[in-house]
Formats: sequence, C-alpha cells, structure tokens
Amino acid sequence: MHQITQLLGIIVLTVTLIACDSSTENLTHGSKDKTHDATRYLIDSTPETPGKTLKPSFDCAKVESGSIEATICDQPQLAKLDNQLATVYQQALDNAGETSKTLKAIQRGWIKGRNDCWKSSDIVSCIENSYQYRIAELQAKYRLVTFKGPIRFVCDQNPKNEFFITFFETEPPTLIAERGDQTSLMYNVSSASGAKYQGQNETFWEHQGEALIVWGYQAPELKCRQEAH
Repeated sequence: MHQITQLLGIIVLTVTLIACDSSTENLTHGSKDKTHDATRYLIDSTPETPGKTLKPSFDCAKVESGSIEATICDQPQLAKLDNQLATVYQQALDNAGETSKTLKAIQRGWIKGRNDCWKSSDIVSCIENSYQYRIAELQAKYRLVTFKGPIRFVCDQNPKNEFFITFFETEPPTLIAERGDQTSLMYNVSSASGAKYQGQNETFWEHQGEALIVWGYQAPELKCRQEAH
C-alpha cells in the first residue's frame, strides 16, 4: 500500500506540470542528473538479441553515473520496462489527437516523479513499480488493452446515484470509474476477499455481488449493485 500511495503521489505531481509543455517530444527518460533538468535523448529501438545486453530506449552513453537513468541501464528488467513504456507511450500519442500536448506534459511530470526514486530505500523496486503503473495507466486511459465495460452500478438504491465501471487487463489490473463528469483511475490492490481497487481518493471493492465505493476524501461508503443499462 505504501508503494501505491507513493505512485499515486507521482500521478498528482504530473497534473501540476501540464502547463509546462514544450515542443520537444520525450518518451520515457529525462534529465541525466538528480536535478531533473529537461535534457532528452533519442530513441534507441535496437531489439533484444541473445547474448547482447538489453538497452533502454535512451542512449546510456549520455547518462550520468549514479543517476536513475544509469540504474535503468544497469538493470535488464528496468531496461525492458523502459522499452515497453516507449512503445505504449507512442501508441497513446497516436490515439491522443488534440490532447497530445497534455499527454507530453504529463509524461514529463511522470519522469520527474520516477527520478525521485533516488529517495527510496529500494530504488530498483521503486523504479520498477513506477514503470508498471505508468504503463497500466496509459493502456487503460487510451484503451490499448482488452477491457470489459462500462458496467453500471447503482448505489444506495437510488437510480440517479450511478457509476460506470470499466475493467482493463493491465498489469496490475486497473479500472476507470465514471460518475457524471468525474473519472477516477484505480489500481488493483491486495484484499482478503473480493476485488479491491484504489485510486487517489477513491476505492472500489466488489465482493459477492455487491460493490462498496468511496468517492472522494473521507467521503461516506456507498453500497452499490450492478444493474443493467
């Protein structure tokens, strides 16, 4: 749960950086030092081959020793995730249309958040989780994976108090909940029973045909049931 809270904080950080957009496109990497300047690198899309060190999507020769990028270069599993994100990010850009500038700005904010993993007691795990959650977020928001829904849930037996939930086959699993003009992306978290998802200030917990939804900070818990459209 601590890692999820940290990653949700990263998502909040990205929103504040949307206004900082520039014309330079950036995929999965960022500054070459811990000050997180806006230096960017070209994509190296060399595929993985047997006996060859897996490279991330950026040029490892240009990164500073001890930086987050250097850690990614040194860890094959992180380099693999970086390449996966580069592919997913490009797919998202292809689908973004007029919102592509916003997507680029959010991506730069995500990079700054990822680079804050130097503060973590387990830097590699922090970076790995950061990539996994970002990949899942893009796949869900831009419908890049198989999904189920939207499914209508009515809460407290009030037809006007409804949610529409769409489930995505990401890793980790995600859902997007919609209530009126509000939306929330939530990630699957461990639960003693049922399926539980956690967002920034929202939760969705489905168990034995009933869903418990919290929508907003310290908001009351709603009892909801799946209904036909």
